[in-house]
Amino acid sequence: MQGAQRRAEIRIGTSGWSYPSGRGSWNGVFYPSPRPAGFDELVYYAERFDTVEVNSTFYRVPSPATTRRWAERTPPRFEFAVKLFQQFTHPRMFAERSGGEASIGPADVDAFRRAIDPLAVAGKLGPLLAQFPPSFVRDEAAVAYLGWLLETFGDHALAVELRHRSWSDAADDTRALLDAAGATWVQIDEPKFRSSIRQDFRATPGALFYARLHGRNAGEWWDHERTEDRYDYLYSSEELEPFAEAVADAARVARKIYLLLNNHFEAKAVANAAMLKHRLGQPVPGAYPEAFLSRFPALAGTVTTSARRPGPGSLF
Repeated sequence: MQGAQRRAEIRIGTSGWSYPSGRGSWNGVFYPSPRPAGFDELVYYAERFDTVEVNSTFYRVPSPATTRRWAERTPPRFEFAVKLFQQFTHPRMFAERSGGEASIGPADVDAFRRAIDPLAVAGKLGPLLAQFPPSFVRDEAAVAYLGWLLETFGDHALAVELRHRSWSDAADDTRALLDAAGATWVQIDEPKFRSSIRQDFRATPGALFYARLHGRNAGEWWDHERTEDRYDYLYSSEELEPFAEAVADAARVARKIYLLLNNHFEAKAVANAAMLKHRLGQPVPGAYPEAFLSRFPALAGTVTTSARRPGPGSLF
C-alpha cells in the first residue's frame, strides 16, 4: 500500500537447540521420545523457528565443516546468530579452562572467521553476539578493548551484551561507542541486582534490535547446584506482554529484530518463543509432541500436535 509504514522483520527463536541431558533436557518435551529413525534436532527445530542463537561456539570454535552442515540442514531463510568464542569476551575463564594465555592474536581471529564463513557464504549468518560477563566493568581499559573488538569484527553485524551497571550509568557514551561502529546494544531481561545493567528496551532508529530473555530465577541465579538451574523459569503471558509491546514498537523504527529466549530449562524457552510468535501475529508452524502441551497447557490453541492448524485463541 502506498504510504504504508514499513515494519522491520522480526525473528524469534531460542538460545541453542540441543539440550540432550540433565534435568533440563529437551528430550521428551520438545523433541519426540522415542525418536523416529534418522531424527535430526536442527532440522526439526528449523521447521518451527527461523533463527537460533548458537551457544556452543562460546565453548569451542567449530570447524568450517560443522557450520557448513548447519547451513545445509536448514531452510533458505534461516539465520544463525553466533556467540563469540569465550577467548574474546571471557579471557580469564578461557585461560583457566585451557591452561593457555588470555591474550588474543591474529590467528585466533582468523580461526573464528574461518569457522563462521560457511554460514556467511550461505546467507545464513545473523549477528555475532559478544556476551560479556558481569565482571566486565566500564573503565578505560574495558572501553579500549571493546573498541578493538568492534573494529576487529566490524565487517559483521555485532550485538554486544553488557551486564554491569557501569555501562548503563554512562549510557550516552556507551551508545555512542556502539553506534559509531554500527553495533547493537543487546537488551536483556534477567534477575536484577544492585550491579545489574539498566535498560529500557527502546530501539535505535535504523539499527538492529537484539533482545535476550534469560528468565528471572533470582533464587538460583548465583547459588545453584547445576548451571542449567539458573535458567529454570517460565515467563507468564503477562510477563511477556511488555516485551511483545517493545518489539512491536521497535518494528516501526528498527532495521531488523531478533528476540531470543535463553530460559532453556525443560524447553521453557521454546514455549515462551511460541507464545511471543503468536502474540506478534506470526505463524507457529509444525506439530509438537503431546508431552509439550502436557507440560505447557497454556499453549493449547497456539501449537498443535497434529496436521490441523491451531485456532485463533490468544494467550494474551
